[in-house]
Amino acid sequence: MRYRKLGLTGLTVSEVGFGTIPVLKGSVPVLPDYYNLSDAQALSVMEHARSLGCNLYDTAIVPEYGDAELKLGKFAALAGRDRIIISDKARFYDGNEMYRAVETSCENLGTWADIYFVHQVDFDSQDQVFAKGGALDALTELKARGLIRHTGIASHYYDILLRAAADSRVDVLQGSGNVLERGMLDRIEKEPLFRSKGLLINKVYAAGLLPAFFPVEMLVDTVLSYPVSGALIGIGTTEQADAAMGIRQKTANGCPSFHQVLSVLEKYYFPIPCDRCQRCVCPYGTEIHTVFRQYQYYFLGKEHWALRKLNMGIGESARLCRACETMDCVSMCPRKIRIPQEMENVWELVKKML
Repeated sequence: MRYRKLGLTGLTVSEVGFGTIPVLKGSVPVLPDYYNLSDAQALSVMEHARSLGCNLYDTAIVPEYGDAELKLGKFAALAGRDRIIISDKARFYDGNEMYRAVETSCENLGTWADIYFVHQVDFDSQDQVFAKGGALDALTELKARGLIRHTGIASHYYDILLRAAADSRVDVLQGSGNVLERGMLDRIEKEPLFRSKGLLINKVYAAGLLPAFFPVEMLVDTVLSYPVSGALIGIGTTEQADAAMGIRQKTANGCPSFHQVLSVLEKYYFPIPCDRCQRCVCPYGTEIHTVFRQYQYYFLGKEHWALRKLNMGIGESARLCRACETMDCVSMCPRKIRIPQEMENVWELVKKML
């Protein structure tokens, strides 16, 4: 295991961190699958990862990640609190709610959190999060009290992470990216504001889908080739820990280009050449890159989940796309995707399958 500095926090974290979603027990509404590890099983897997050199464990407040936070607290007591770094988060945007959430998380963990994130900040919630009295102010106050060591913002949106990178109250960022959805990582690599922040990357396997198409070493090494602090991988078995964290050589011949990734996927379906750089802006509010992601995920193995997401307004989005006269999104796209045509293809898929 290799290690990297976590921005200016003073912490040094393992390049591969342990995502705790797979160790939870129960059915969690925000997740597509069912998990069922007992306390003993979960602790055994987490200890195995620690034996491989992992020192970063990422979780979220109960019940968002089921009982994973409680299990991580038990593991911290077992392993020795000073031997691991705990990353926690909650999806609350109001300062008072976030304050209570952190206190609850610390009770669940039985200890402090090294990093606490405002989870999944989006365009509807960002102003509340960053405003006076918002969730970020609450984290700053909790940091001063010693309940947490460092503050964080987690988001799937580049513009929000950029706003957080420019905010002196924020210590660590958590974003998403992988060998296919690398557009945000490409933009982060070119922006100096991110250099002073710790940066953790999730969705390295794209909700667990990409290992069916690419070697795990390649997936991990591609993300780590960017200027990030670490990659967060969901781990539920010792075999998964070995694959992500075991002793290995660097990916032979370097990391694949985006076009090489597409050429692999073209053996199975016709991928949309979208890397989710998020530069396309629709005047009607359609998140074009998110629609294209769900299309990709449908063919990568999340058929029912992706269709359910796509069916939430894709017909209206396709209609508005047909009626649009400016087509600014096409000129914004660096990969020159024929967005109206692809939107229509997605709509035709949904109509056919549903």
